[in-house]
Amino acid sequence: MPDTEAYREFVSVRMDQWRRTAYLLCGDWHTADDLVSTALVKLLRHWTRIASMDNPEAYVRRMLLRAWLDERRRPWRREHSRAELPEQVADADPSRAADHLAVLGLLAQLPVRRRAVLVLRYFCDLSVEETAEVMGCSTGTVKSQTARALDTLRGLADVTIKKEDPLWT
Repeated sequence: MPDTEAYREFVSVRMDQWRRTAYLLCGDWHTADDLVSTALVKLLRHWTRIASMDNPEAYVRRMLLRAWLDERRRPWRREHSRAELPEQVADADPSRAADHLAVLGLLAQLPVRRRAVLVLRYFCDLSVEETAEVMGCSTGTVKSQTARALDTLRGLADVTIKKEDPLWT
């Protein structure tokens, strides 16, 4: 029987961080909650082994990443039809909300692994080596994927700015 009190303490301290990480990976709060729930079930199932690890936090991040990659492979996730547009929520600072949505939109245009590299490196603040370990690849792959992702984001941001500039037309 796993030590549920230690599990609850470990999870309660980190739950918000995992939820934000999952959101940055998938771009949807409902899917992020599903990813975190999936990871938490697996975490509880193997808690006695995971609790004795040197870095259980990294293990949970890897579980989140794997859960997201598994979720992306499911065929019903490829469908995006909607009957009507969702209502816009008013934000206190519209310019900040616009920037936030612009960044999320640009992230959504990246391939899966490049988006994952950026989230792990810059949101989770992992080193190149830690990111390579979580993703199961070499440090060179992390570096090249990071560079390519940032170049792609810069290119996408330039196109977005040019399209909004009245002199561009």
